[in-house]
Amino acid sequence: MAKKVLVLGEIREGELRNVSFEAVAAAKLIADGGEVVAALLGESVGDLANAMIHAGADRVVKVEHADLKAYTTDAYQQAILQVMDVEQPEGVVMGHTSIGKDVSPRIAAKLNAGLVSDVVNVEVDGGEAVYTRPIYSGKAFEKKQVEEGTVLVTIRPNNITPLEKDESRSGDVGSVSVEIKDLRTIVKEVVRKATGGVDLSEAKIIVSGGRGVKSADGFKPLQELADVLGAAVGASRGACDAEYCDYALQIGQTGKVVTPDLYFAFGISGAIQHLAGMSNSKVIVAVNKDPEAPIFEVADYGIVGDLFDVVPLLTEELKKVVVS
Repeated sequence: MAKKVLVLGEIREGELRNVSFEAVAAAKLIADGGEVVAALLGESVGDLANAMIHAGADRVVKVEHADLKAYTTDAYQQAILQVMDVEQPEGVVMGHTSIGKDVSPRIAAKLNAGLVSDVVNVEVDGGEAVYTRPIYSGKAFEKKQVEEGTVLVTIRPNNITPLEKDESRSGDVGSVSVEIKDLRTIVKEVVRKATGGVDLSEAKIIVSGGRGVKSADGFKPLQELADVLGAAVGASRGACDAEYCDYALQIGQTGKVVTPDLYFAFGISGAIQHLAGMSNSKVIVAVNKDPEAPIFEVADYGIVGDLFDVVPLLTEELKKVVVS
């Protein structure tokens, strides 16, 4: 049955995050022939509307307000609720990002609506969407349906393939005026820590290090390899706890959950907490001196050896491939 589905386009530093386009693809499935409306929230978002239409949205509404310049829970919640009141969608889709994870349950609770979080696949059965999501730290998957009322969905980045962009697509671009008041939090300044330039949660290739890197300097060869591959650098909690790198790089149950096409694990033993954050990667390559390390149980390719011998060799060989 055709439905209207609202998509929240997520903007970071003036650019749409890739998960926004994945959310459009998911919304098209959920809508089942109905209308997909993209909402863009910010202080000024006009130049980004066409990108959402090219990615498959039928229509875009701009929600521009000075209090939406930086994300705050209260401002986004008020704005999204007002957009929903105008559009009356049967479904709302957004990324399972720090923003999506924060605001979606608040909206669901406010509207007494269904919420399916961390979705990795959407299928349509008899006109109704079926959502697949991991449980038990990725050891199993469950399928869910919301039988009535509005459904809010957050999708895990790098799992739902975006539609092919078509710059010939056209659609209406309108605006919704919102009133934002009684804010409990105001962002005065955003200070970002540099983490290598590639967004870890959306990276197609990730080069990660664990305690086996031995020091902060031990991450330098990993960064060189990442630069060759255009990859992001990640880390286990052990490496972060040892102060080899910033916690912004942490992957695992208490860090970021990632699903890249290719995941390198260097000097990572494979504790269950780390596996929870990366075991669904499409291809896993592990390098560890311990042949009994648990990481080899989930790895597609494994090398028993010293990472400080393997990484430079791998970097040099890949340079030849990239250059050629």
